[in-house]
Amino acid sequence: MTLIDHSGGRTSARRAAQEPAYRVAPHNIEAEQALLGAILINNDAFDRVSDFLKVEHFSEDLHRRIYDIASQLIRAGKVATPITLKTFLGEGDLGGVTVPQYLAQLAAEATAIINAEDYGRTIHDLAVRRDLILIGEDIVNGAYDAPVDVSPREQIEEAERKLYSIAETGRYDGGFQRFSDALTAAVDMAAKAFERDGGLSGISTGMSDLDRMMGGLQASDLVIVAGRPGMGKTALATNIAFNIAKAYQFRQKPDGTHETVNGGIVGFFSLEMASEQLATRIIAEQAQVPGYKIRRGDISEQDFHRVAEAAREMAQVPFYIDQTGGISIAQLTARARRLKRQRGLDLLVVDYLQLLSGSKTKDGNRVQELTEITTGLKALAKELSVPVVALSQLSRQVESRDDKRPQLSDLRESGSIEQDADVVVFVYREEYYLKNKEPRVGSEEHLTWQSDMERCHGRAEVIIGKQRHGPTGTVELAFEGEYTRFSNLAKEDHLPVAH
Repeated sequence: MTLIDHSGGRTSARRAAQEPAYRVAPHNIEAEQALLGAILINNDAFDRVSDFLKVEHFSEDLHRRIYDIASQLIRAGKVATPITLKTFLGEGDLGGVTVPQYLAQLAAEATAIINAEDYGRTIHDLAVRRDLILIGEDIVNGAYDAPVDVSPREQIEEAERKLYSIAETGRYDGGFQRFSDALTAAVDMAAKAFERDGGLSGISTGMSDLDRMMGGLQASDLVIVAGRPGMGKTALATNIAFNIAKAYQFRQKPDGTHETVNGGIVGFFSLEMASEQLATRIIAEQAQVPGYKIRRGDISEQDFHRVAEAAREMAQVPFYIDQTGGISIAQLTARARRLKRQRGLDLLVVDYLQLLSGSKTKDGNRVQELTEITTGLKALAKELSVPVVALSQLSRQVESRDDKRPQLSDLRESGSIEQDADVVVFVYREEYYLKNKEPRVGSEEHLTWQSDMERCHGRAEVIIGKQRHGPTGTVELAFEGEYTRFSNLAKEDHLPVAH
């Protein structure tokens, strides 16, 4: 079917002739020439742009070569001028103009040094736009020609990774800052700590004895919570995460965004447990109804009302769960960034480290893969400026010792966990081991065992094995196994006086 234009055929043809058949990628040759001329006239101009402007940001190949050679000369303490550069660029012809003549023209038409940074930022921003166009083309081509084994989700995560990479490299806020600025930041942190529950510099865990030793969970820290199976690692992490989400309070900033004042928004990667199991654990802890009874439906009407009330309160808290199993550190990073961008984020929990995979298993070397994972988690904590709490298993060598309290050496076979972590915390419950060693009833050993069981019943030790910002040591907590609940231990000197 042919459409005939009776009225404006000639106009359409003229417009088509005027418009190019393709679009040229954004660039500004004049800005590049002006900046290069400024550098050749006064090498101090290079210092104004070298922090953020790279060779690849120039659109013209010759301009890249000129900037590259000039920067090498200046960094070597030599002078970059049209004469010194001529030696390295040769005598080639540029459409009737030789390279030495072109360099002389650049110097003649140079911008003032005070404008150098503005021109540099123009060149940089146009380069970022060109990168965005390339990513857009990759997304389109990838969607058209996707292999059978690549899911759309993987393509989305790859696109997010590339976009975030541009966002990070595209920032030119760095370099030295005045000490007074650092002092202001330190005083602001102290003011926020003063406003927070317990006067802590970090986010309160909801357990005062633990907070006293750690000062709360600090932004940008990687906190490892380690222990043997059955010690209560997940229970401790869940308790802390939910305490923080429950205490969340915010203030609205002038631009309409929310600033956390107390507690925080929590992201929880549950790689081992389904979200329903995790929710059941938290309900059991909050309602103080045993989890196994909730699962079986073996609860009284009073218990059911407590569960329903706890669930109603829990529905209001900013607690987000991702239950995808076997994800890679790259996928976890992309999802954490997305949560921070869309909902906000103040604490990230990963349960647990050994269930994550690296980008590629390097010759089946699991130690190298775990090194990549812990390094990635530490980088993520710094990038998002939130504490990352990652749970970790311990080696079996703990079981072969008489004293089964974990030590830092029990982490060693797991690559760089000890090295990358800012805080390493071990969970230890003596009651767990004693329970399985009951001697013959009526024997003298049984009486000793009974008194030991009474002494450690309902108690757990949180051993701080490493802490960059504070002391190491042991904190005793109360542990109620049937509710998987950790809490402050009621100390005898804090108990009410009996009359």
